[in-house]
Amino acid sequence: MSRPRSLVVRGPFRGTSGYDHHVREFVRAFARRGMRQQLLDIPEWGPTRLPESSRDPWFETLGKPVPAAAVVHFCMPHQVRVQPGRLNVNYTMFEASRIPAAWAEHNRRHDLVLLPTESSRNAWLAAGFPDERIRLCPLGVDAERFRPDAVPLDLTDRRGRRVAEYRIRVLNVSEPGPRKNLAALLRVWIEATTPKDDAILVMKLGRVSTSRTVGLMRDLALAERAIGKSQRESAPIVFVDRILADGELPSVFAAATHYWSMSHGEGWDQPMAEAAATGLGLLAPAHSAYPMYLDQSVARMIPSRAVPAVVEGDAGLARLFAGATWWEPDALEAAAALREAIDGGGRRVSARDRMVAGFTWDRAAARLIEVLDELSPRRGVLDEPHLRRRRAR
Repeated sequence: MSRPRSLVVRGPFRGTSGYDHHVREFVRAFARRGMRQQLLDIPEWGPTRLPESSRDPWFETLGKPVPAAAVVHFCMPHQVRVQPGRLNVNYTMFEASRIPAAWAEHNRRHDLVLLPTESSRNAWLAAGFPDERIRLCPLGVDAERFRPDAVPLDLTDRRGRRVAEYRIRVLNVSEPGPRKNLAALLRVWIEATTPKDDAILVMKLGRVSTSRTVGLMRDLALAERAIGKSQRESAPIVFVDRILADGELPSVFAAATHYWSMSHGEGWDQPMAEAAATGLGLLAPAHSAYPMYLDQSVARMIPSRAVPAVVEGDAGLARLFAGATWWEPDALEAAAALREAIDGGGRRVSARDRMVAGFTWDRAAARLIEVLDELSPRRGVLDEPHLRRRRAR
């Protein structure tokens, strides 16, 4: 009888970011496969942590060493800390046309790079990184929790009307920042809607930085002045900034009828994938990661064009995207898609069946293990007999 497989997972898991989220989901999926794991945090990843009451204490029990031959680092390339004597694989992504040269140099020191989509692969290839050192491993979604019959979060608008009373409820879940293009999304909403529309926009904002949220509100005020129309002259907008535990997230999506992104670029867009699994109507830019799991049959794909990736007010992000391009969703097409959703036209097949069939966390974990096993043609790198042979060498 073979002994359980072992793996070291290194990545953020105590916070609210997308990386924290998919680290937790991969670890859960590995555990369902009976794997022994050591989970190592990256404390410097980000400032926004889940409250203690919202954390799953099970993750804290996974800190003990295990006899693993491989380490999967869920982080940016320069954050990998190579563990000698083990295979070191970096699972990461990028949201524009080309990764920084420094990233490519860092990844050359690792055994392999795992990426979720073809658009990320193209970004590595554009920087001269060798294709044979790249494998694709799409992320997943928990379709058992993100489902159409989940209990919706009870929200009210600024006048006290329950959000559930609106016929059309459009959701966006984002951390404020230049790449998410939220100011453009809000501007399209204000221009395209009126108070007579039986519709509401729900903006679930993250808390990476208070200054970013303040900046978004400033950009919104500037947009109102530029177009000569205030948000009070449009269909209502409700902002939600409370931190939600993993178990509470499905209720946000269940409160909506549609999900809408105007992002400049995505490595995956986990909220869009969760909206797809929930069965919402989808309005998505036709660029970067979205074509990996969406097309016109299940989503209203918004045409986009490549533009220079310009970042203002954040020197670190500006360096990260320097010299790259990302994508500008067409505002007029987005307005038309929004009007179509509000007016009840252009109904499409739900994307839920597609997500359930092809993009679950169990499938993602199986693919990652398959890739690791490819690194050893005779035995999987996660098998303990192979590990003993590797140490003997």
